[in-house]
Amino acid sequence: MTNLDAYKKEVGVRAAGLVSSGMKLGLGTGSTAAHFVRALGERVKNEGLDIVGVPTSNATARLAADCGIRLTTLEKTPHLDLTIDGADEIDPELRLIKGGGGAHLREKIVACASKRMIVIADETKVVETLGGFPLPLEVLDFGLTATLHHVEEAARAHGCGGMIARRMTHNGDPVMTDEGNAVLDCHFRTIPDPQGLATAIKNIPGVIEHGLFIGIADGALIAGSNGIITMGDV
Repeated sequence: MTNLDAYKKEVGVRAAGLVSSGMKLGLGTGSTAAHFVRALGERVKNEGLDIVGVPTSNATARLAADCGIRLTTLEKTPHLDLTIDGADEIDPELRLIKGGGGAHLREKIVACASKRMIVIADETKVVETLGGFPLPLEVLDFGLTATLHHVEEAARAHGCGGMIARRMTHNGDPVMTDEGNAVLDCHFRTIPDPQGLATAIKNIPGVIEHGLFIGIADGALIAGSNGIITMGDV
């Protein structure tokens, strides 16, 4: 296990310790969130922890079921107590870029249905300015080229440049989300005005959701060489 893997596991286990019986949880997607789900499953198995979770992706649903975690949906359980999820980038104001796994639409819906969202990440995800990680957009396949051009215009108007491209698999096939939509990755390098860019992109027809999470996360647990540090309200 590499240091980063160890950090992810450490913070996932710590986050599982924040959960108490009776909670309704949002279960995040990604490698760090997977450690949380496994640790949560251990508590369900060994302690009889009584919780129910809403998964943010098909992959998380499969993992949670394998770990013995009882699952529900937002249709049955529209109000959640806590979402634990990872991030691709997090800045000092707890603004995030998410969607490296293409699940940012479901992740945002679940997080916004929760009273609180706690982010778990390793120290490499903490940045001063968002944008080094490509910003993902979930978009309709219909009119994709036109949508891409509108995104380019909005990006330029908010001080962002760089390539915007459709996400492809290693085999050269288009990546499709669990909802059956396409993904655009915006290689901006830096985003000087995250709020302005988020508003502009969301107003573009064809864009279903972007990976900027602003004003959603309440706190973060960050694992690194100095142990686990907290940001915000954990």
